[in-house]
Amino acid sequence: MTDERRAALRKAAETEDGKLILNGKALAACIEDELRERVDRIVSLTGRTPVLATVIVGNDPASVTYVNMKGKACRRIGLEPRKIALPAETTTDGLLGVIDSLNEDRDVCGILLQHPVPKHIDEPACFNAISPEKDVDGVSALSFGKVSLGEDGFSSATPGGIIRVLKEYGIGIAGKEAVVIGRSRILGRPLALLLLRENATVTVTHRKTRDLPEVVRRADIVAACVGEPELIKADWIKEGAVLIDAGYNPGNVGDIDMKNAALKASAYTPVPGGVGPMTICTLMEQTVSAAEKLFGVPAER
Repeated sequence: MTDERRAALRKAAETEDGKLILNGKALAACIEDELRERVDRIVSLTGRTPVLATVIVGNDPASVTYVNMKGKACRRIGLEPRKIALPAETTTDGLLGVIDSLNEDRDVCGILLQHPVPKHIDEPACFNAISPEKDVDGVSALSFGKVSLGEDGFSSATPGGIIRVLKEYGIGIAGKEAVVIGRSRILGRPLALLLLRENATVTVTHRKTRDLPEVVRRADIVAACVGEPELIKADWIKEGAVLIDAGYNPGNVGDIDMKNAALKASAYTPVPGGVGPMTICTLMEQTVSAAEKLFGVPAER
């Protein structure tokens, strides 16, 4: 993103009282413009259109909605979405067979296994079966390990999107005290590691944490990742804190009581329109990067 566009994005985010609304939807739109140019270049140089394959098992309504949203994002930037819909009774071995075939498909540059899968399926085994070069959602243990050690790998999409939001809006991370509320394998834990890579001092909280409000009160950056509506109260928030709400609950309600907590914050992500669009955008960006590498197209400097 150009410095001029970044400056315009930040200016548009400022409120009259000097706060920043960290608009992920606007940022994602800017990034998609650049991704569209990169995809056009891949197609022009190779004559091939990169494919993002999404595997969905069963017909969970929320998962179906998410898959459709990702398909639309692919089309906006020129990727070809390929949806593989499997019945709910699919076995672990059956799903592993599908993933293996996608690993071998030369046109498929990214593989996304929509979470969650039915309980009888060994989800970690299926995540780990995805080729690291195509694990654009950053869900395998190998990708997690590489990112945590600072090696070349794909980050989990939502945590990667959160870090991008903070950086593009000029929110300093180094030296800040960050509290991550939630420790899921695809959100809380990888986000904590990415914050640590950016030199934040990180505390991860969970159901066994003692005196959660007091822990949150010392945070410069609060990242809520639990999926419990308005769990985080306004009186838990330190004046001037940055609030990242990665929770989504029915009725467009996040994990933070943002209506009141935002009054104390210096910057915050809205729900919806904050973290969600950047999750999909990060998935698209990592798919384009995978395509450039797999198709032998060097990224433009």
